[in-house]
Amino acid sequence: MSKNEGSRSKGSRAAERRLVPLSVWLCSDSTSGRSNTKDSPRDAETVCGRHRRAVGRELARHLIDACTCPGGVVADVFTTSETVLVAAAEMGRLGVGCVPRLPVAQHLADRLRQELSADQRTAVRLRPYGPHELREALLGLAGRVELLIAALPPYPESGRPVDSAVVSCPLCWSERPTLSAPQLGRFLEDTWHVLAPGGHLAVITTARHERRRLVDLAPGIIRRADAAGLAYIQHVIAVRVPVEGDALVVQPGPAELAQLRHAHSAELPPVASVHADVLLFARKG
Repeated sequence: MSKNEGSRSKGSRAAERRLVPLSVWLCSDSTSGRSNTKDSPRDAETVCGRHRRAVGRELARHLIDACTCPGGVVADVFTTSETVLVAAAEMGRLGVGCVPRLPVAQHLADRLRQELSADQRTAVRLRPYGPHELREALLGLAGRVELLIAALPPYPESGRPVDSAVVSCPLCWSERPTLSAPQLGRFLEDTWHVLAPGGHLAVITTARHERRRLVDLAPGIIRRADAAGLAYIQHVIAVRVPVEGDALVVQPGPAELAQLRHAHSAELPPVASVHADVLLFARKG
């Protein structure tokens, strides 16, 4: 082997070592054995599907099982659903939800009473703080959090608030816009302080359209996380729809069907959410 060939071989091995591990998790909640019979008529009418499954029960259980031990602390930062808190309590962890808006807190408290026993509810905490107030939200738990889940919601373009006259879901119009770049940097720095040594941050996001462009938040999040002392260790594709053989079973709802367009239309096609991207980080040091 020549010197140049040896250099190319070493370069190839170095490139391979830099590749980020990629995993695919099947996280469909359709086979979880639970139905939606507990949903009250009010829930069914007003709370949108995205908020009923913001993270998804199976994805929450995957993350908790992979990143925590029994008795550990799990924090849900952008809490709009009871899913993470219920999974944490059922799996013997302490679940903490950051809920800065009263309507959301009231909705979650009602859902937790329906989903959990009185004993299980003692393992759940709702804190009246947002993601930009992480240290305050986890006061007394700093350095003990084994898993922090941040599910970034797909806000309207430019982060404008939802028009409550058009959208009926109370959780949609009570949300705040996505963190700005400075706020995101502070949030990631605060995450380093609240995580236990070796603790994990799971950022759940997906690419989205803004001003007719596809925007991927992942590269910016990874750069800022590294600067904050969080090592990017894995990218997980969480498939949210059932899989039958080699096909994804996508069942559009009325909203998606209403968006169907002519095949030659210049408009953007309807969007069906079949997966979430999970960026998994570990605390350095």
